[in-house]
Amino acid sequence: MKQHIAKVAAACFYHIRRLLAMITSRLDYCNSVLAGLPQSTLEPLQKVQNSAARLIFNLSHHDHISSCLIQLHWLPVRARVQYKLCSLMYGVHSNRCPSYISDVVQSTKTASTRGRLRSAETTDYVLPRLRTKFAERGFSYAGPAAWNRLPESIRRTSSQAAFKRQLKTFLFCDAFNIVG
Repeated sequence: MKQHIAKVAAACFYHIRRLLAMITSRLDYCNSVLAGLPQSTLEPLQKVQNSAARLIFNLSHHDHISSCLIQLHWLPVRARVQYKLCSLMYGVHSNRCPSYISDVVQSTKTASTRGRLRSAETTDYVLPRLRTKFAERGFSYAGPAAWNRLPESIRRTSSQAAFKRQLKTFLFCDAFNIVG
């Protein structure tokens, strides 16, 4: 019976991992469109992520979850959105994205009005002037805004893998107020 129990347990753990992978992939799917939404609107998605962490740690609904998210090294939903925006902007910055994405943002280096300014020497992108708060949710604004908030050292990273690693660490420390 030990062999049978081991196989059943292994199959169950396999399905639990698949279930969690499905949940996290659904949370991340097209999540860059969630940029700029209020926390109250994102809260149902955060509750899903918290429930997945509770399942892993076998916690009740009343137990505090932040330490579990830290232990799992999971970014909260709002930080996951920022991660996606910054990853897309890295593709723009390194010329590794389709033109329909790169055409909607403009580097300060190429902005005609900034040719002689110090800002033209940075890796910043221009934030377009918009008439409504709603328009700030669009990639043309949200992408550069997220990118410009990153430290220059992360933005200048030459490898995509290193960029994503540093980006996640930065957002993780920021989300959980960890000095790092």
